[in-house]
This record gives sequence, C-alpha cells and structure tokens, in this order.
Amino acid sequence: MVGTYGGYGLAAADPVAAPANASEAVQRMIDLSRQSEQMNQQALNAQADLDAKAATAATADQRAADAAATLDAAKAEIRRYQPVIERAATSALLGSRSNRLTSLLVSNSPQQLLDQMSIVDLVGARTNEQLGQYQKATDAAAAAEAGARAAADAARAASVAADKVRSDLEAKRAALQGSMAQVIAAWGQLSAGDKSALAGSMFPPGFDRDSLLEGLVPGSGTSALAAGLTRVGDPYVWGATGPDQFDCSGLVQWAFHQVGKNVPRTSQQQAGYGTPVDQQDLQPGDVVFFYSDISHVGIYAGNGLMLHASTFGVPVQVAPLGWSPFHSARRF
Repeated sequence: MVGTYGGYGLAAADPVAAPANASEAVQRMIDLSRQSEQMNQQALNAQADLDAKAATAATADQRAADAAATLDAAKAEIRRYQPVIERAATSALLGSRSNRLTSLLVSNSPQQLLDQMSIVDLVGARTNEQLGQYQKATDAAAAAEAGARAAADAARAASVAADKVRSDLEAKRAALQGSMAQVIAAWGQLSAGDKSALAGSMFPPGFDRDSLLEGLVPGSGTSALAAGLTRVGDPYVWGATGPDQFDCSGLVQWAFHQVGKNVPRTSQQQAGYGTPVDQQDLQPGDVVFFYSDISHVGIYAGNGLMLHASTFGVPVQVAPLGWSPFHSARRF
C-alpha cells in the first residue's frame, strides 16, 4: 500500500508499528531508504534548477538596470539639444533667420561681406549638425525605452520562474524530511544483527584494490576511482558531498573533483556529462547509472563491481553492479 507525503509517494506502513519479523523490518528499511534517495536527488535537481533561474533573474535585473541607465542618458542628451531646437523653431517662426542677401545689404566692404557670409554658413552647418544629433538622441531614447521595457519584463518573468522553482524545492525538501524521519524510525527498529547484515561487507570476497589500480593514469576515471576507494566505510548521508560522508552523486562528484574534473551535482545531471559507454564496454572508472529515473549512480570498479554510496545505514562500499536496475553509463 502506498500513500502520499507532500505530494510524493511514500510507503504508508507505520514505521512505529513493530515488523512481523526481521526480514520484514529490513525490507521496510530498504524500501523507505530507496524512496528517500529518490527524493534526495529530486530536491538536489530542484536546487540546481533554482540556482540557474536565480542567476538568470540576476542577469535580467542587471540588464534592466543597464537599460534604464541607457534611457536616462538618452533623455539627458535630448535635453542638451533642446535649446538649439527651440531657437531654430523660434527663428523660423519670426522670419529673422540670417541669410546671404541680408549679409550683402549690411556689409560696408567686401571683406566684411565675406566674413559675415562665413558666419552664416557656420551657424547653418552647426545648427544642421545639432539637429542631426538631436534626431540621433531621440532615436536612441526610443530604442532605449523599448529595451528597458523588454529587460524589465524579462526580469519580472525570471523572478516569477525562480519563485515557482523555489516553492517546488521547499515542497521536495519537506517531503524528503518526512521520508528521512521514517527511515530513521525504521532503522531504530532493527536489531544489531539486522543492521550489520544490511550494512554488509565493505569489499566483496577476492576484491584486489591494488591490482585494479595498477597503471592508473592521473586525471583519468581510474584515478577518480582510486580517490573514491579511499572513502570506503564512510557513512551515507542525504545531501552530503564529503569529505567523510556522502550521498550517491556526492561521492561521484567528490571523487572526480580530486582529479580536477568539475562534475555536476546530481545523478541526472551527471548522466549528461562526458560520453556514453555501452554496458559491455565498461572500464574501471566509468560512471554507472541506475533506475529509470536515474536516481542512483556509482563508479565502475571492474569485474561486474562498482563503488557507491547506496543508502542510509550502509557505508560507502564496493558492491555487485546488479545491485540495482542498470540504466546507462558515461566516461568522464
């Protein structure tokens, strides 16, 4: 039977009620942990989406501010040329504009005539130039106003989008917190023997870490695997990225960060990083993904094994690849 918590499916079994037997208790723990891991990755994806949209909103806000400043500057330029326009309009209205005939009639000598005609030409050219600049300033102001309006609209839209994702993130986090509480309650019902059986061994029988890592190439997937293997035994913690506690994608991100690769945070994001690899072509250091929603990830360790942080109550360990339904693989 499955119910809902915060809009997400959760096992409806009461974790406080005593399980019928040890097997049922362990299975309940596994089921609840699996659901919590899914929610953890969903919350991480929502956080990444929020970060991206918040950055978009900040960029849009800055563009809106820049556009507003451009508009103010364009309006100031219009005001600078406004007196010229008003004088030209007044002169045309009163018919008092100087011309070459007026210069000829009032000149007392040829030299004075040439001087006055030059002044008239200069005033006309300067006025025409200023009128042209005024037109450019007006056009620039119109363009700036349209740009400012568009930038403001984009900023508002980006803000609304970020708010929606923020609300979604809060719902996912609330659901995760509720699921985690159920997992911890179920864990508390297990006997010491059940807890030990659930945790299992850190390495499968016959696993030889030293021979696996012989000839590893610095900065490669095998060197990331080597870094990850140093964390075997560290606890699984939802949302943790190291250095001494991890969730599944946090371990992968941490391991590759040690060899200089900035791998995305979530399992779904990591599934789009690097290049695809067919399952039959897996090499140690390749990254393997599980479940149809890509909610689990590990690092291939060769011979059908992988390094992963699986779930609450189970430390980082090397386990069979068939631990979960295989989805895909990538080479970072």
